[in-house]
Amino acid sequence: MKRWELVKAILHITSGDIAGSHLERSGISGEIFVWHDILYDGPRHPGWPDGDTLISRAVFLETVTGGGLSRHQILDTLNTQYQKLESAGKYERLFLWFDACLFDQSMLAHILACLHLVNYRKVELICVDSFPGIEPYHGLGQLEPEQLAAIRKRHQKVTHDQYIFAARVDKAFSFQDQADFVELAQVSNAPLPWIPAAIQRWLQEQPDAITGLGHLERLALQALRDGCRMPVDIFNHVSKNDMPPQYWGDITLWAKINALAEREPPLVRIEGPTEKLPQWGGIEEVKRFRIFPE
Repeated sequence: MKRWELVKAILHITSGDIAGSHLERSGISGEIFVWHDILYDGPRHPGWPDGDTLISRAVFLETVTGGGLSRHQILDTLNTQYQKLESAGKYERLFLWFDACLFDQSMLAHILACLHLVNYRKVELICVDSFPGIEPYHGLGQLEPEQLAAIRKRHQKVTHDQYIFAARVDKAFSFQDQADFVELAQVSNAPLPWIPAAIQRWLQEQPDAITGLGHLERLALQALRDGCRMPVDIFNHVSKNDMPPQYWGDITLWAKINALAEREPPLVRIEGPTEKLPQWGGIEEVKRFRIFPE
C-alpha cells in the first residue's frame, strides 16, 4: 500500500480553523477536516439534514455573519461537510477533536447523531477541557502542534450510550426545547460529561424575564459601563469576565452589540464607518469603531 493510502485511512474532524491548522502541523497521520456551523442555534431538524434544512441553515448563517459569507458559499460548505460524513466508511478510523464549550459540544452531539444514522462506529473521541500551564483554558486553538500531538493518546472509543445521548442532545438543540435543556443540564454521570455544563451556558444566554438580555449581552454592557469603548477592549473585558470555556468569538460578540444598538430604545450607540460592527473582516476595520452606552 502506498504511503498516501495509509494517511487517507484516518480522518480527523475538529471545530476551529486554528486548531485544524495546528493539527496539520502536528505530525499526526491522516486527513484534517474542519467543521463549520453554529449548531446550538438556528433552524434545523435533528440528525441528518435534508436539502431544505441546509438552505435554511445557509440563510441563517449569512445573517449571523452580517453577509460576510454568502448563503451560496455556506451551502457549498455544508454540503461538503455532510458528503464527508457520508463517505466515513472509506476511513479505517475517525478521530473527533473537540472542546468542552457550548459551540463544540453542540457540534459534537450533532456529528455523533449523524454518524449513528449511517451506522459508522470506528470513532474515537478526544475532548479537552484543560491543559497544564494554560489558564484560562478555552480550547484546542490555544495549543501548539506538539501539544496536540501529545494529547492524541487521550482518545477513547465512542460508546453506544454516547451515540444515544448525543442524539437526545441534538434533538434538544434542534427544537430549542427549554424543558429538555433543563433536564440535560442536570444530568449526573452524563455519557458525554461536558454536555450539562455546556447546556447550562446556553440557558444563561436565553433572555431573562426582566431585561430581555442574555449573559453575553449583560457582559458587553458591563464592559461599556467600565469605560471600554473600542471593540477589542470590549472583547477582552467580556472574555476576562466570562467563565471558561469560552464558546463565542468576535463574530458572535459583534452580533450581540449590533443587536443592543437595534433595540427600542437602543442600549448602545455605534460610531464608525457603518451603522453596525462588521461581523466578518480584519481587526483593522474594527479599530475604526467606537461603542457608547445609551
